[in-house]
Parts: sequence; C-alpha cells; structure tokens
Amino acid sequence: MATLLHLNVSPRGDRSTSRRAGEIVRAQLSAQHGPLVVIERDLAANPLPPIGAAFTDANLAVAAKREAADPSALALSEALIAELEAADIVLITTPMHNFTLPASLKTWIDLVVRPERTFAGTPQGKQGLLRDRAVFAVVSCGGRFSDDAASQKDFFTPYLKYVLGTIGLTRVEVMRLESMTRGPDHVARAYDNLRAWCDTAVPALLA
Repeated sequence: MATLLHLNVSPRGDRSTSRRAGEIVRAQLSAQHGPLVVIERDLAANPLPPIGAAFTDANLAVAAKREAADPSALALSEALIAELEAADIVLITTPMHNFTLPASLKTWIDLVVRPERTFAGTPQGKQGLLRDRAVFAVVSCGGRFSDDAASQKDFFTPYLKYVLGTIGLTRVEVMRLESMTRGPDHVARAYDNLRAWCDTAVPALLA
C-alpha cells in the first residue's frame, strides 16, 4: 500500500479551490494505486512556527558537522523530514500568493531543506540525499498566464522544482488552475483541465 504525504496550504477551508482540487487528485491516485496510507499536513489549520535563532544555530551546527546541535531545536524539522521520507507520493495543494509560494509552504521548505541532512555540498554542487519520488503540486491562481502584456509571471513553478530537486526530488509535476477569481465559467474550465491532467500526467509520472 502506497503512502501519500498531502500538504494542504489554503487558509480558506471548505471554500478553497485548491482543497477541492486535492480531492480530485487523491481520487485519481487511489484509482491508480488502490487505498492509500495518507499523512495529512495542514499548513493552514496547524501553521508551522517561523524560523528562529535556535533552529538556525542547530542547523548550522549540523552543516558544520559539529556536536553542539540542539536536538530539541531540530525536533520539528526532523518530524517533517520523517513524513517526507515515509511518503511514496507527495501532493501539494496550494494557492499562489503574489506570484509565488505562500509563506506557510515556504516555512515547510525551510524546515526540510537542510545541509548535511537532506542535501550535501559537493564539488559539483548540492546533492540531494532523499529518495526520489513523484511530487504533484496543484496551484490555484487568481490570474492567468500567457505571453501577452496583461498576463502574470509564475515564480512558483521554477522555484519549487529547483528547491525540491536540491534534496533529491526531481519528479515534480505542477498543475496551475488559472483565473480562479474570474467567475464560474473560468473555475469550471480549470477543473476540466485538472481532470484531463489527472488522466494523463498523474499516471505518466507514477509509471
């Protein structure tokens, strides 16, 4: 039985379009894999604390391979990394905030991307230490993306792929739900695109 780590990010609860999208993707994953063991991590209902001095000092001690790292300061980070290590599949359902990641998701990343724990520095650059696995990110966006002057930029996708690749997760597929604040027709079209993506991209990445 496969284990799914599901990161829910939207603070909008039942009104969230990304949370609804997550239900659609999870149904596809269950159809592909059968019943899943699900690790739920709701970053809105249970927000992570901001990065503080104690974590930073302990993290730097680990990076320098010193013995002085405070285990209690790294306990939350270790718990989050353990969830990631246990997962065969990762699903991130999130809004896009100001063209990029919400702060709550960035905090999760800052707690799991750690030198000499999830990546190592080498003469060839950073090398991921985690086992690779499929990562699906469904991103609800109020605006649209195209090549004309009125469209907006997407800084979410390249950053997420790069930072997860740093720790060894290279199989990252991002699906944007666009124009989600522009009326029911746009929302319906976005969900149609999501279902089509579930029928093609999800099985392909899991193959």
